Amino acid sequence: MFAVIKAGGKQYRVSADDVLKVERVAGEPGEIVQFGDVLAVGEGENVTIGAPLVDGASVAAEVVEQGRGPKVIAFKKRRRQNSRRKRGHRQLLTTVRISEILTNGAKPSKKAAAKPAAKAEEKPEVKKAETKPAETAKADTKQADEKSAAKKEAAPKKTESKGESAAKPLFTAPKGEADDLTKLKGVGPVAAGQLKEQGITTFAQVAALTDEDVARIDEAMPFSADQINDWREQAKELAQ
Repeated sequence: MFAVIKAGGKQYRVSADDVLKVERVAGEPGEIVQFGDVLAVGEGENVTIGAPLVDGASVAAEVVEQGRGPKVIAFKKRRRQNSRRKRGHRQLLTTVRISEILTNGAKPSKKAAAKPAAKAEEKPEVKKAETKPAETAKADTKQADEKSAAKKEAAPKKTESKGESAAKPLFTAPKGEADDLTKLKGVGPVAAGQLKEQGITTFAQVAALTDEDVARIDEAMPFSADQINDWREQAKELAQ
């Protein structure tokens, strides 16, 4: 005997002992759940088709495990708008095993499996601390103080080196007055400020960017290569 059920907006053709994954169904592993939306039921050529559901028919299934499906990535980008959005989704799924197909309002014969009794937590044995001689304890304390002092001295140096590397711009700004980069189509006040932080302040600089420079900016800043190439063509006209 087989049945066609609807669960989570999808249809499944199932028989006894079939294992399938459906969208999340409330229930713990071992519990019996019922699917009441049965679209068709039958055996061989004798098939009853519902209009839309078969009266009194249901499918009983045992919950095997609760889990999640594979991650699906949704990425959206708007060209020349500096807009990118990336989202991930993992669908909640329940693995069930079909136990029986019921008709005429029958109830499931199989009951939920008994939950295992909770084991008593074993308390770990508390070992008594071994007593050390006074001289050994003093030596250990002195050694620990020396290590902590060495760490404190080394910590500021690491922070300074990280700060210096993070603050270093990609390019060296030329001397003289800076141009108004917002005259480039697609460059707003925020984008202009980000370019100035990286040492790009004039139209001549933008016009002289090489393909390697474009790749560096694309990697380090939130601008695409297409945007930078477009700005470079506009800057050639403004730099004249």
